[in-house]
Amino acid sequence: MPSRATLAAALVAVAALAVVVAAAIVLRFYDLAANPGGLYGDEAGEGLDAWRLLHQPGFHADFGVWFTSDGGREALFAYVVAGVFNFAGASAQALRATAAAFGVAGVLAIGHLGRRFGTWTGIVAAAWAAGSLWLVCVSRDGMRNAIVPLFGAVALMALLHWAARPGRGTAILAGAVTSLAALYTYQPLKLLPVLVVVWLVWLRRVDRPTYERLRADWVPFAAAFLIVAAPMIAVAVTNPTNYFGRAAASALNPGVEADSNPIAHVLRTVAMFGLTGDPNARHDVAGLPLLPAPLSVVAVAGLVRLWRMRRDPSHSLILLALPVFLAAPLVATEGGSPHFLRALGLAAPLGVAIGLGAAEIAEQVRRRWNRGASWLAMAAVAGTLTAVAVWSGWAYFTRPVANRYSAFSYPIVSLASYAAEHPGSAVILDDYSAMDVEFLDASEPPAIYSPGSKLADPAAHPIYLALSRDDIRSTLGPQTAARAQPVAWDPAGKPAVWAVTP
Repeated sequence: MPSRATLAAALVAVAALAVVVAAAIVLRFYDLAANPGGLYGDEAGEGLDAWRLLHQPGFHADFGVWFTSDGGREALFAYVVAGVFNFAGASAQALRATAAAFGVAGVLAIGHLGRRFGTWTGIVAAAWAAGSLWLVCVSRDGMRNAIVPLFGAVALMALLHWAARPGRGTAILAGAVTSLAALYTYQPLKLLPVLVVVWLVWLRRVDRPTYERLRADWVPFAAAFLIVAAPMIAVAVTNPTNYFGRAAASALNPGVEADSNPIAHVLRTVAMFGLTGDPNARHDVAGLPLLPAPLSVVAVAGLVRLWRMRRDPSHSLILLALPVFLAAPLVATEGGSPHFLRALGLAAPLGVAIGLGAAEIAEQVRRRWNRGASWLAMAAVAGTLTAVAVWSGWAYFTRPVANRYSAFSYPIVSLASYAAEHPGSAVILDDYSAMDVEFLDASEPPAIYSPGSKLADPAAHPIYLALSRDDIRSTLGPQTAARAQPVAWDPAGKPAVWAVTP
């Protein structure tokens, strides 16, 4: 029979977790229909493939796991979206709600991972994940990136379970989950096999008995990994250009377009812990850092604790995961830096580090002063987490449409809406932008022509739409373009969508 104090502590923990989950839900679902608004092309690509899985006969992913469109993408997220579309209908809101649900599940998974190091470590880890502006942004965009925190945490849990209870069954589970998370989610988690190898090498050096127990189950682990990986391996072998193209284009490639030189890129990426933010408005708000400065201090305290416990298999796995998953944003120089999506592998181990950091701070304060002081330290951490969550929500929900307009392709959504209101119309768009129109107007799609196309019969459509007068000129000629009129405007009043009758 638990004591009254034990029961009270358990009830407080349950209540705290309930508040954390409620905050995670609010921050991910509130005003989702309007914010962020628009629809970025990669989101449309996910939604379009999900719609095609349901409605286009014969459409399927390569080997059931890989879409070659939009630069190549893992199909797992699109399958889940298709399931949601089947019940809720295909829409941008349903697409983003699926990502938001994955975001809430990721908060729970990070909390459960942290709980292996103590109840309150798990609650603090979940509280950080729930209120992190970084993870809120990711969870509200309808892209497969949203599934990374969940699958990263689940993979680490499976590896810790294998270490705690070595055996064939736990090895098979760990191998299968590691393979699923590494190959069927998003680029950062492809480093999971590297983490496993580094971890085992480390255990061989510092904890030989645990290493020997795990080595005895290496064959079932590897077999399970390869069986789950087989379809994706088939994709990589049969279509290597498409499968490896995205990673090759962004990693250590001097020919890619970057916003800084390699040294500045590394410094800016490391400084995302407390100082620098992602310049891409889809990944961030106002260039705010991935981790606010106060929580960076808590995370450093967690690193101290992880280092002190580095001979323990559980602590060493989390400790090693941090530099392994930091490698992705460091080596991939394409685009702006720091690049928060490439850092998503850090979400789960960083959450645990913050949870352990809170415990470390409380213990150090108690040793130096007294128990009352440790309660004040824990209250300060709780207050910081609450302030970060409130600040994240305020920053996200108060940013104006002008700051989201280009990042989330508002003009293309306006064009798609106008086309839907004018049946029989045609649009002039590049292939990437056209995905928005194909998805949003999937029930009655307009004709789509690339800029510069030569039309056999321009009179076949009653109206043509484009994002610029130049696109109309290149396709229909200067005389027709001169008659084009704007039908949608950006927040500054500049024409964003043009329409013309042939």
